[in-house]
Amino acid sequence: MAAAAGPEAAAEDAGGAGPGAGPGAARGARLPLSRVKALVKADPDVSLASHEAVFVLARAAELFVENIAKDAFVFAQQGKRKTLQRKDLDNAIEAVDEFAFLEGTLD
Repeated sequence: MAAAAGPEAAAEDAGGAGPGAGPGAARGARLPLSRVKALVKADPDVSLASHEAVFVLARAAELFVENIAKDAFVFAQQGKRKTLQRKDLDNAIEAVDEFAFLEGTLD
């Protein structure tokens, strides 16, 4: 069981509060909440967004980016590369059903 939680637990520990952690790290968010709130306010259908809602959206975005980057990195490794390229993201979008909604968005 410990092996399954290893990388995820390490990623969460890196974002947790610790000595010298920044203000965003205390809450677990790495994206600037002010930027996320600005994106939320850009939607004309949204009139108000609580701090908690903005935090949840920021955390969801972080998890989404982490997930797609990990899947794309698998394709980079298959190509014997350490650097992600656009084709790796395209391959991850095509291969993983969770990302089907993104098909055609990078064109």
